[in-house]
Amino acid sequence: MTSSPTSKRARTTASSSSPPSPPYELIYWPTIPGRGEPIRLCFEATSTPYIDVTNTQKDGMSTLKSLLSSSDPPHFAPPMLKHGDLVISQLPNILLYLGPKLGLLPEDNGGDENAIYHVNQLALTALDGFLNEAHDTHHPIAVLAYYEDQKSAAKERSKNYIADRLPKFLSYFESVLNSASSKGGEYLYGGKLTYADLVLFQCLDGVSFAFPKAVERLRGSGEYEGVWKLYERVKGMEEVRAYLGSERRMKYGNGIWRHYPELDEE
Repeated sequence: MTSSPTSKRARTTASSSSPPSPPYELIYWPTIPGRGEPIRLCFEATSTPYIDVTNTQKDGMSTLKSLLSSSDPPHFAPPMLKHGDLVISQLPNILLYLGPKLGLLPEDNGGDENAIYHVNQLALTALDGFLNEAHDTHHPIAVLAYYEDQKSAAKERSKNYIADRLPKFLSYFESVLNSASSKGGEYLYGGKLTYADLVLFQCLDGVSFAFPKAVERLRGSGEYEGVWKLYERVKGMEEVRAYLGSERRMKYGNGIWRHYPELDEE
């Protein structure tokens, strides 16, 4: 089991007269990155203490199962976030909650009261293209069926994903970085790190694991230079770099991002 960070400080702290903030608790399937990883990155990039329940507590899976069976309203699936009395699920919903609390939005929303929705839009698009569609390359027919039982369809789906979908989403994010709302092209929105940048980083990292040959070719084309500079910028952050080299970072395997050599380009 991994150990949770204990010496990290939150980006924003309460005054000494305020009651201590309840801990953030991430409840997700153990040992895999998956949909829990963008949430971990939000905590790690902002040096925010959190508890990765199933990876650090012996009864973590019992906690997960209990929340799934007893919450009102019920939760469909992890990830779930517990913060005090609040328990919410669905990755985009959790990101929307954490963004303002962890300082992962433009300062004062950059004078734009709609900034949070623009940032969330970008995060959702990254999740669509590089997480949901990436998962469907190896399970194009049925989620509960074995990969081996849908291998032929997976090959066709992956071929289309590499040829059409990956370039389409990379081109979109390159255009975002070239837009006025990026404010300089270093980050997706507002000229500073937001949770959309962390989501994009994780999704790009995942597809790089799943399709190393295809991604290497696309990176080498020079058509998406801004996107990959953003990827390296996030990867090079002191907090993120330390996290990626720690035992807290879950290894890729039999989850959303899977590497099957036969699905990658030759």
